[in-house]
Amino acid sequence: MLRRQVQTRIERKRTGPEEWLVVTRQPLADARPWGPRTSRDATDQDAYYRYHYYLTPTAGCEVTFKEPSLMELARVIKAGACIEASFQRGKGEVGMDEYQVRTWQGWHHHMALSLIAVWFLIGETHRGRQITPTLTLPQVRYGLSLLLLEVFYTPGIDSICRQVQRQLQRNELARFYHHYTRKCMPPRKLRL
Repeated sequence: MLRRQVQTRIERKRTGPEEWLVVTRQPLADARPWGPRTSRDATDQDAYYRYHYYLTPTAGCEVTFKEPSLMELARVIKAGACIEASFQRGKGEVGMDEYQVRTWQGWHHHMALSLIAVWFLIGETHRGRQITPTLTLPQVRYGLSLLLLEVFYTPGIDSICRQVQRQLQRNELARFYHHYTRKCMPPRKLRL
């Protein structure tokens, strides 16, 4: 990660405010799901590394900011990536983007309930990963849906745990087969 103070341009000849240019470098083989999400214009890569570029302001209208440390910039970039991933989960898992409302109040209610549902599912996923490291958010949602269906159909906690365990085993076999067919070593998290 590298940080330099640069002078931006607003138009062809007019200069803009001074900003911090932050460049991050990540190996191409590193496929972390929490990586920063940037536009294609702000991403470049060579044979071995992928580079991401970020501009951060150095001064506002009335307030001048102190020089940020590299750790603080890394924390903010990582937080932005985590927030973006949470919104993507919300759109995929709890229907955050599937609203049909007529008023702003209805939209706010829908977004509040969706965000609470995502927060709950992510919290349960993190809590469940202490016991089962490969537990995913869709599996937590599946287990909770089976638990809620227990009112009409009483399978019991043991059968729900067996179904989730079966799903986890299928995921592990799929990961193993993926790495086996590509003749590569699985990540440390998956090695037994």
